[in-house]
Amino acid sequence: MPVSFLDASKRHPLVFPDGTEHPCMVHLNRVIDHPNIRIGDFTYANDFDPPADWAARIAPYLYPGAPERLVIGKFGQFAHGVRFVTASANHDTEGISTYPFAVFDPSQLAAFRDRVRDRPDTVIGNDVWIGHGALILPGVTIGNGAIIGAGAVVARDVPDYAIVAGNPARVIRYRFDPEVIERLNRIAWWDWPVERIASKVPALVSDDIDALER
Repeated sequence: MPVSFLDASKRHPLVFPDGTEHPCMVHLNRVIDHPNIRIGDFTYANDFDPPADWAARIAPYLYPGAPERLVIGKFGQFAHGVRFVTASANHDTEGISTYPFAVFDPSQLAAFRDRVRDRPDTVIGNDVWIGHGALILPGVTIGNGAIIGAGAVVARDVPDYAIVAGNPARVIRYRFDPEVIERLNRIAWWDWPVERIASKVPALVSDDIDALER
């Protein structure tokens, strides 16, 4: 039986005191059905103008059958305006012109697909907080527990539990020491049964990793 406040089956996870659901916040894997997108439980997005098509909102260049995927872990927190610019947004740069002629001529599409076949996935870890208006560029991997600052443009991989900001985004600092980060990845609390997670919230929101390990 799901814990009342941790129910991955809900479309809208935030419920106000009067019992109404917050329409601007969604569990992404409850509103996205896309063959190139995989999203873990409890990852949510908040948008002040909630769209009819959440896949197109967060990953506007990723089409069904594209050569790359968007893979997102569990317990992600994505603010308004977060966008994933996946690899299919890139134009072919090997020729003289970058203009995508083949896109407008179906007879050339087969050759075009061969040139863009090996496009990298974009991979977001678990418990990642991405701030307002951040832009995640093609092929980036963001590690577990990372924080992406508002308006950041992330063009390179982000290590586990790093805080990055700016354009291009750079590591400002790490949330924990390397030894603690290694312990947190080993604990991998996001993979626990939901009842266990709910019962350990006080430890999860504290800075006492010893208590969490116990």
